[in-house]
Amino acid sequence: MTMGRIATKLFLRLAVSFSFLSAVADRFGMWPEKYSAWGNWDKFVAYTHVINPWFPESMIPAVSAVATTAEVVFALCLLAGFKTELFAKLSGVLLLLFALAMSFTTGIKGAFDYSVFSASAGAFALSLMKEKYLEADNLL
Repeated sequence: MTMGRIATKLFLRLAVSFSFLSAVADRFGMWPEKYSAWGNWDKFVAYTHVINPWFPESMIPAVSAVATTAEVVFALCLLAGFKTELFAKLSGVLLLLFALAMSFTTGIKGAFDYSVFSASAGAFALSLMKEKYLEADNLL
């Protein structure tokens, strides 16, 4: 693997991981209010309901928790280089679901403005980089 491919793969792993972790931190009020999209869990759950109107309202807290848990698990696995191909694909699917939900409910502009389609494409691209270098996968 060339240095350029190594750097690209590492950059994609870090970008997807830190994006997930930043969004999760926002939900728990860990970002200053002026930089925050939600700022707290309740606002995030309300937004989850807005972009997922097909779920019964009683299921929205569970959907919010599942999405948040998936983001944390996927981010940590990508950071560690554990099963990178698998967790990159799962990240791509999750981000694509977010982008489609946003597009069909609030309009496609938000999905483009927040680069959700681009992040999904980046995660899928990462999943195609099969070489193992400096990753936990390489040690297994």
